[in-house]
Amino acid sequence: MKKYIITGLLVWLPLAITIWVLHSVLGVIDGVFSSMLSAMQAVLPNSLRDSIDTLRHIPGLGVVILVSGMLLTGMFVANIFGQWWLMQWDRLLSHIPIVKSIYSSVKQVSDTLFSSSGNAFREAVLVQYPHQGSWTIAFVTGKPSGEVAEALGDEHVSLYVPTTPNPTSGFFLMMPRASVRPLKMSVDAALKHIISMGVVAPEGDAPSPVLAHANGRNRVG
Repeated sequence: MKKYIITGLLVWLPLAITIWVLHSVLGVIDGVFSSMLSAMQAVLPNSLRDSIDTLRHIPGLGVVILVSGMLLTGMFVANIFGQWWLMQWDRLLSHIPIVKSIYSSVKQVSDTLFSSSGNAFREAVLVQYPHQGSWTIAFVTGKPSGEVAEALGDEHVSLYVPTTPNPTSGFFLMMPRASVRPLKMSVDAALKHIISMGVVAPEGDAPSPVLAHANGRNRVG
């Protein structure tokens, strides 16, 4: 009986966690959308406030508006006129105290991570960490430059070693390229392997032992 309960848990747990994550993301988006509507109600006349308030009760409207806004923004800044306005916006924020430090740092990191021409998080490798003979999976984020590259001398790579089961925290390392072993697996497969603490095979096609045993019993039966 315990075996069947665990098998049922393994079937429903991924779906439950997926729904919980999506619900949390939608909740954050709806919260931002509700704040925008509240700001609009503060400046609009009373005759339009009731109409704005009805938009709060339309499910999924915040997601639609967010995706549409990102699409229109991307289309706008894809031309020369939009790029000029983007440069003016960056210049304005770069002159505001405190804001400029946060904005410039986030912008630099996001441009590096999401740029189609960048190499950040495009390659999974094996490195010896935290000591010789102990191996872990890391992601190449680039190469050292400037004074750091001159001080290191030989060719080095910048690495991010994520923790498990939460890969959003980790360690930043600079190691010689010769001591890094490239992996053929994709970044997604490497992340699954890290988050599962090695339980999920890198190929992603190895079934769970409990499920495999249960399926074998069903076939025999």
